[in-house]
Amino acid sequence: MTRLLEGRTVLVTGLITTASIGFHVAAEAQRAGATVLLTGYGRLGLVERMARRLPSPTPVVELDVTDETQLDSLADRLGEYTDHLDGLLHSIAYAPDSALGGNFLRTPWTDVATTLRTSTYSLQALTGAVLPLLRQGNSPGVVGMDFDAATAWAGYDWMGVAKAGLESTARYLARYLGQHGIRVNLVAAGPLRTSAARTLLSTGDGTHWSELAPLGWDETDATSTARACVALLSDWFPATTGEIVHVDGGVHAMGR
Repeated sequence: MTRLLEGRTVLVTGLITTASIGFHVAAEAQRAGATVLLTGYGRLGLVERMARRLPSPTPVVELDVTDETQLDSLADRLGEYTDHLDGLLHSIAYAPDSALGGNFLRTPWTDVATTLRTSTYSLQALTGAVLPLLRQGNSPGVVGMDFDAATAWAGYDWMGVAKAGLESTARYLARYLGQHGIRVNLVAAGPLRTSAARTLLSTGDGTHWSELAPLGWDETDATSTARACVALLSDWFPATTGEIVHVDGGVHAMGR
């Protein structure tokens, strides 16, 4: 692969297993020449084991995006490894079971709030936390993982609302961070076999994706999605911000 990220330092979040989009982005970023740092939440030892399975082992910094103390100290803790960031991948989303699977009309506010804070507000919170490092980067890029929010997907429920909010959040970040030369874009991937996509794949909205996609779609292969993220993290899109790049085989552009 072309070494689009040669000499660049990138922070990747959301790595839980080798199936995680974050894992594939981290691997592709390293192949593209980047120095990669990771964040981990909860079972930090598991994330550290996954980090050792990347092409090059990489440090893992603990981060719960709902913990203000950890956010406030994140830039300092990352400072042990780098004095700047050239890119940030936000691949964080969570919704309680009550917010998914057809429970939309019955979901209590507390669970909706958890979904929105973790899956939507965290893009602003995380970007703000590392802003001192990003402002020193070279054409820094922030990339968030999206799922097309223009449609109400069966069972996706409040996560669909959260993704719609994520899209708006990215546009506002693009507006306010442009003065610092920071680009903010999203990649809207088709359903992949990750823990985050389990609801879509179990309800049927994702099972016929390959039939709907003019280019076809393989839910077990995250390579195309990861490479799109790498491209946006590079400096090859210096005038692109506030954009949603669809990597879904073309389904978003087709009539159902």
